[in-house]
Amino acid sequence: MRYFCLICFATIAFAQPRKFELGAGTPAYTKEQGYGFEEPGIFSMDAAEGNYRVTVTLGDKQRASETTIKAELRRLMLENVAVPAGKFVTRKFIVNVRRPSISTGGEVRLKDREKSLEARAWDDRLTLEICGPKAALKSVQIERLDTIPTLYIAGDSTSTDQPREPYNSWGQMLTRFFGRGIAIANQGESGESLRAFLGEKRFDKILSTIKAGDYLMIQMGHNDQKERGLGIGAFTTYKTDLMRMVNDAKSKGATVVLLTSMHRRTFDSQGKITNSLGDYPEAVRQLAGEEHVELIDLHAMSKVLYEAWGPEKSLLAFAPRDGTHHNNYGSYQLAKCIVEAIRRNKSSLSKFLLKDTLPFNPAKPDALETFRVSASAGEGVKPPGN
Repeated sequence: MRYFCLICFATIAFAQPRKFELGAGTPAYTKEQGYGFEEPGIFSMDAAEGNYRVTVTLGDKQRASETTIKAELRRLMLENVAVPAGKFVTRKFIVNVRRPSISTGGEVRLKDREKSLEARAWDDRLTLEICGPKAALKSVQIERLDTIPTLYIAGDSTSTDQPREPYNSWGQMLTRFFGRGIAIANQGESGESLRAFLGEKRFDKILSTIKAGDYLMIQMGHNDQKERGLGIGAFTTYKTDLMRMVNDAKSKGATVVLLTSMHRRTFDSQGKITNSLGDYPEAVRQLAGEEHVELIDLHAMSKVLYEAWGPEKSLLAFAPRDGTHHNNYGSYQLAKCIVEAIRRNKSSLSKFLLKDTLPFNPAKPDALETFRVSASAGEGVKPPGN
């Protein structure tokens, strides 16, 4: 498969929308002018931390096109937008951009991985990746948004923005199902437990910007269960730390949604999934009930999903030789599980879902043969955590 290009926008504050006609005459990027192609196919524009409405014009005068757009670290924004030859269409979506600095003091303690492979998640640029062998992007306009709600994600490697193929997460796919009225800020990171997330000031970062009307999704457990020490456990330290995050977000006027972690690919001899996460999913369920917080039981839904695939076919939903981390197809199906739960829960988040988000039954996942989201160029290394 041939890939069209990568396009980036870097970050400075600007009051008016800025529009760029993209073509052979677009200049090379320099810090002095603050925009341009960094290299063939990579376009950058300086801009500040915050939420941005991105308006793209897709199409080509000479040929039919089909374009997929991902933002920042491969967050799926537009999927397979087909345009006939000689025609052009306009699409809009919202991208969140962030920096490690915290307005209330200090900064997020980044891993080495985040300073290299994942640099686009924290740099001063808004990044777009244009995928597909027939992709065609004519122009891009970016406009700062200050009043829309934001959905924050606090999670580990199964929900964070994975930088390279074949790894992907439900957080990267969730953006595809939400409309223009909300931004999604995926603040998770590979290898994180609740204690690490708090200790590295990642939650401080969220608290410094979260406001009334915003949302916080929390999904942890895979790494928490590996922590050792006196008194450490699902119903003790884990539940206490989770309660702290819930209450702090509520105090800011935000709505909290708790997610149980999806299963690992752990089949028994009868083709049934066994629980490898101990009491951690149950601790989340308990806290959600006690604190009257919305719950998405991804642990239960993933069991149905994985068993629908079975031991052999489920391999096609995970990265090679990995029973925890998913590929594009697997993460897309998990994102659809979450969207379905939002709909079933009659969550206030449901009003932000796109109209084409149809009901989804985890017992009947989409066939792999019909999955057509273009892969990104380049491959990475396995993320920390399992």
